[in-house]
Order: sequence, then structure tokens, then C-alpha cells
Amino acid sequence: MPIQVLMPALSPTMEKGNLAKWLKKEGEQIKSGDVIAEIETDKATMEVEATDEGTLGKILIPEGTADVAVNTPIATILADGESAADLAKAPAPAKPAAEAAAPAAAKAEAPAPKAAPAPQAVAEPDPEVPVGTEMITQTIREALRDAMAEEMRRDADVFVMGEEVAEYQGAYKVTQGLLQEFGAKRVIDTPITEHGFAGVGVGAAMTGLKPIVEFMTFNFAMQAIDQIINSAAKTLYMSGGQMGCSIVFRGPNGAAARVAAQHSQDYSAWYSNIPGLKVVAPFSAADYKGLLKAAIRDPNPVIFLENEVLYGHTGEVPKLDDFVIPIGKARIVRSGSHVTLISWSNGMTYALKAADELAKEGIEAEVIDLRTLRPMDTETIVNSVKKTGRAVTVEEGWAQSGVGAEIAARIMENAFDYLDAPVARVSGKDVPMPYAANLEKLALPSAAEVVEAAKAVCYR
Repeated sequence: MPIQVLMPALSPTMEKGNLAKWLKKEGEQIKSGDVIAEIETDKATMEVEATDEGTLGKILIPEGTADVAVNTPIATILADGESAADLAKAPAPAKPAAEAAAPAAAKAEAPAPKAAPAPQAVAEPDPEVPVGTEMITQTIREALRDAMAEEMRRDADVFVMGEEVAEYQGAYKVTQGLLQEFGAKRVIDTPITEHGFAGVGVGAAMTGLKPIVEFMTFNFAMQAIDQIINSAAKTLYMSGGQMGCSIVFRGPNGAAARVAAQHSQDYSAWYSNIPGLKVVAPFSAADYKGLLKAAIRDPNPVIFLENEVLYGHTGEVPKLDDFVIPIGKARIVRSGSHVTLISWSNGMTYALKAADELAKEGIEAEVIDLRTLRPMDTETIVNSVKKTGRAVTVEEGWAQSGVGAEIAARIMENAFDYLDAPVARVSGKDVPMPYAANLEKLALPSAAEVVEAAKAVCYR
């Protein structure tokens, strides 16, 4: 039977791409590993390799087609002995589950008994959002873009700089549309020199401007670490309060998908160790927007840690003229009484999934989204642990000297007598991030590991 070639997903954030070019023609012989096409994503042009051998029987999507959804059939390969007449035998694209189930439902004479719904996270109301506020649905990249645009309209001293932020609209399309609205003087493409443009940003901040410096990944900010720590973080103290540095360093932090060790490190613990910096690591679309606006207005240097995997995720964002969330306040996302799960950024994905699984076994977990790592909201953590008596920290970074270790120390210092079990930590494994997908998955934490840790501290 003919084999269909599907539009590949090159990262967790990719939903569609452009089919730029076919490198093989219909009727040509193909071997496994041959590059048959090129596709363009929001980051780069990538090659599509054949995984089967045979003849390229039919090209289903012509080159130059934009916005081809992931898993769309783009071509058909004929095996040895097959001909064009066999193309009709190729399997039809799978229908959406709801559509495929509709005919069967129509034939059913009586409704099947409904299964009990799985427990869902109970989101606590956000105290920063007035009751009755209209909400809009946005992706996290849209929430970030709107936060920057609103602050740039509000304050002429705010500007954006970094690699590909202007003409290319951002490596992750976070700055899309800003160049067209604000012009090249306020949306500035830089050379590929993090040490250089971070230093230019710090200097601009010392003169009273408010730069937003985008790093394509915080792994590349290693080149700029002297500018960030020795210049931005320490200048206010070393000048006796005479020179401030209102600057935001933002970009993706931590693991993405198959980009290996030099592009996958989580720097949460590194930056949260430094006096003079504020460190923000949100999870929800609303928090990304409200906290970025607060970071831009803050008179201190702020490290704004985003997550590439989350950029395409959607969430409700308050439709307010000026929605700002104060830096340094954690949020209880789900109430519970048996164990406290504490996380931030993409770690919240594991914590919330684990809370759902634990609820099925009668364990009600309270889930705290730290949102800010420095200053850390110790009060919210301690009050929760005093109620539950147990705590589990969840992070994608490494355990040694990690943020989870700091949280555990603060719990010990402030709530030791309330603990019914030692604080447990779930973290990334103690290895550089592997490239292979199966090993990468093993190197990262999982919801199952959070469930296991929570059950252990509950003696279950």
C-alpha cells in the first residue's frame, strides 16, 4: 500500500509551516534518508527526510504553500511493484475524533452510560483581576507582544533590541508587528554578539532609557553574563544609589525540544542567586503579560525567563486598559489540604497534571505557581505548608543548588514544626541535556515522578 509522507512537527511549539521547496520530483526513486523537501518554520528552513524507500508517486502539497498544518499528508511514496494506479489505495487522512464519532453516534439506539469525569484543577480566582472582568484568549507569544506594545505606547523611553527582533519579527514571533508600529529606532536588530548588545542595553539604561533586551535563548546570554551581573545588577549598590539600571533581559530559558545541551539549560537558579536582580518565570498567558509590564516599569534590572514550549499555549488574559501584576507575589492555582506542590514556568505543567492524578486517589494537592523567583514569596509557601504539612518542589533545572533546594531550606527555617514528612524535590536529571528525543524525555521531570513524590510524603 502506498505510504503517506506527513508534514512533520519539528518542535512542540510548531503547529504549521510553509512548504518551501520540493527537492524530488514525481517518479523519482527515493531512499531512506534522502532529503525530499524543505519546509520553513518561524525559526528556520528545515529539511524533510524520507523514512521509507520507493518512488515519489504523487506530490499532494505544491511547493510554495503556506501554513500547512502538522500531520497533513504532503506526498505519497509507492513501494517496489506499485504503480500510479495504486495511489487510490493510500489511506485517507484521519478525521477529527468528533467528526469520526458522529456517524456512530447517530446509529446508536441508546446512549452509552457516561463515565465519571476526571478530576480537574480548581483554579483559584486571581486577586489581581477584578470580579466580572472580561477575558480574552491569547497565546503566550501574543500576550508578551501586547505587553511590550502597551508599554512602548505608554513610555517613549522603552525600546526593544536583540537578534532578529525587527525585520524577521522575532525568532519566535514574539515581537511581531512592533517594527511596523514603532519604527527602526525603537525596535532594533543587533549583530550576533550578546556581550556587545547587552552592554549597549545596560549603558542605555544607565542614561535613563528602558531597554528590553531579547536573547534568542538564555543559553546565549552566557556571553553577556559580565554585563548582566557585574554591570546591571551591581551598579546601583556600587554607586551608592546614584545610578540605576532599568532594563529587562527576556527570552526562552530551559529545555525546548531536541536542541541538545548547549541550548537547553535552565538558568533559574543562576540568576535568582544574584542580589540586585529580580527574576520572573511565569506560566500562564495572563501572568506573562502582567508581569512583563511590571518588569518594564521596574527601576531595577529584571531577568524575565520565558519557555519556548509554552509560546504557542493559549490562556485567558484580562481585557483591562492596564493589567499589571506585582513582582514577588506567588499564586495558589489550586487549593488542597494534603500536600503542597510548588513550581513555576513549565514545571507547572507537571504539577497540575500530577494534582489531577493525585485527586483520583483521594489526595488533594495545593498547587503554588511562584511566578517570581527573586524576590521569592516565602509567606505564601510557608502558609500553605502549615496547612498541608507536606511539600514537593518541581523544576526542570538540576537539583544541586537549585531553586527547589532554596524552597526546601526556607520551609525548614519557617515551618519545620509543621512538617509531617521531609520536603521532596523533583527535578531534571543530573546530566547535560541529551539530543535524542527518548533520552531528552528521560532527562526531564514528569507528572508521574511528581505523583510518586507526593504519595511518598503522604506515606501512601
